[in-house]
Amino acid sequence: MLLHIYFAGKFAKNFAITLSIFITFMLLIDIIEQLRRFAVSIDYIEIFFLALLNLPGSIYQVLPLIIILSSAWTFLSLARNSELIVFRAAGKSSISMLITPVILSLLIGVLAISFFNPIVASTSKKYADVKSKLIEGQETTISIGTEGLWLRQADETGHTVIRAKRANSDATELYDVTLIKLSDDKLPISRVEAEILTLNDSLWTAKNSIIWPIKYGLNSHSNVQKLSLVEIPTSLKKEQITDQFGDPSTISLWSLPEFIGQLEQAGFSANRYSVWFQSELSKPIFLIAMMLVSAAFCMRQSRVRGTSLHVLAAILVGFLLFYSSNFILILGINGQLPVLISAWGPSFAALFISLGLFLNREEG
Repeated sequence: MLLHIYFAGKFAKNFAITLSIFITFMLLIDIIEQLRRFAVSIDYIEIFFLALLNLPGSIYQVLPLIIILSSAWTFLSLARNSELIVFRAAGKSSISMLITPVILSLLIGVLAISFFNPIVASTSKKYADVKSKLIEGQETTISIGTEGLWLRQADETGHTVIRAKRANSDATELYDVTLIKLSDDKLPISRVEAEILTLNDSLWTAKNSIIWPIKYGLNSHSNVQKLSLVEIPTSLKKEQITDQFGDPSTISLWSLPEFIGQLEQAGFSANRYSVWFQSELSKPIFLIAMMLVSAAFCMRQSRVRGTSLHVLAAILVGFLLFYSSNFILILGINGQLPVLISAWGPSFAALFISLGLFLNREEG
């Protein structure tokens, strides 16, 4: 029991150090990238704020790599100090050495999806909003509910509120639309109803629309206009809607089931969000697989010439499993694989592959 506690302390310490190193370097790299892209538009305080908002999402993405490196560090240090030999000499098997790292990897995964994921979702959403407001001079809000899709846009063309009953997959084509144009004082000045509203370059194109002017002392019904095509200026771009409407990573894991239900009730496809939700639930299993990959290559008695190759092999196998899982995830998002298979299949496959590598390389 004391040996397992010792292994747990060593693994936790190495994970914390590795995580701190990644946080420091990724923050510095992101600050440099933000300076390169936006130094002309905003000042250094806003650049640092953007980098801080982007940091949790970046760390969350490289969490499997952090697990691989911290695990490799732990097992190599145990092998170099001959502690693994002592453990085996005490009559313990190689499998029993992995009990504590497996439990800690599982705990890290559970904490990541239950506590860190909502933080990542909040900061990622805030990062997209702040970048749009500070850099592109506009603010966009998209909301999905049982009554349909709501979109609010504030830019140099004014304030606009749009409600649509249905939309296509990236919300660039809206159906049964009501559009209300607001003045600078946030008062309505006109109302547009259209069958289809399409986002083109710098324009909303409304087909078969009816326009009601809203003005004090003016009869809106007597001044109504019926037009087959209306073009409404906008600074909104397709990529901005895709980032906010199509990215499930900006929604907390705890809020995803309700959001998926609202999407389905409003008539939208929730396949992408369902696959993402299930894949996030499988993340602890994938982190265990990453730890086993390091164990397979780094638990043998350390040799000076082979150490770097072992770590490199563990990282390469980990990257191969990671990108393979992303590829299968894309197939699930596109509807070419069932949700559960595309979300849980890569994690269990990585677990069995890494466990097979470990059992093949370890003698007992």
